Amino acid sequence: MNLNKAMIIGNLTRDPEVRTTPQGTSVASFSVATNFVWTDASGQKQERAEYHNVVAWRKLAEIIGQYLKKGSKVYIEGKLQTRDWTGQDGVKKYRTEIVADNMIMLDSRGSGGGDYKPAATPAPAKETDLPTIEQEAPSESAPSSAPSSDSDSDEIKLEDIPF
Repeated sequence: MNLNKAMIIGNLTRDPEVRTTPQGTSVASFSVATNFVWTDASGQKQERAEYHNVVAWRKLAEIIGQYLKKGSKVYIEGKLQTRDWTGQDGVKKYRTEIVADNMIMLDSRGSGGGDYKPAATPAPAKETDLPTIEQEAPSESAPSSAPSSDSDSDEIKLEDIPF
């Protein structure tokens, strides 16, 4: 039996770059930093950052491009993939990246995560579930079952929950 699964929680180190292939397929590439904190033998707190290259395809790439930005906290799930190519200098180069098939936005509303609209973007966004998610996403013009009162700012409303 084989298993190739990567799961990380971290922050984007740059805005996602979304491109379209000649066949019309969207692809997003970005980097996520994760931190590892430990105490060394002398009792000093140590910290090291690890940087992960991430690639997402199709609808997930479009969602990432629209809602994530540098500093956004995310959960990414996917598989590891290593690409190789020969550079202009004739040297073979390698790049290991996570090919994302699931993404969950972890920022609370209004902190670091772009123009966040929970009603328009369900999370988690799985590559395999995208047609279902699009059909289940509530429209912004749909009537709300909760009373809309601006004076109850401490009340959590269903439409404020990002997933």
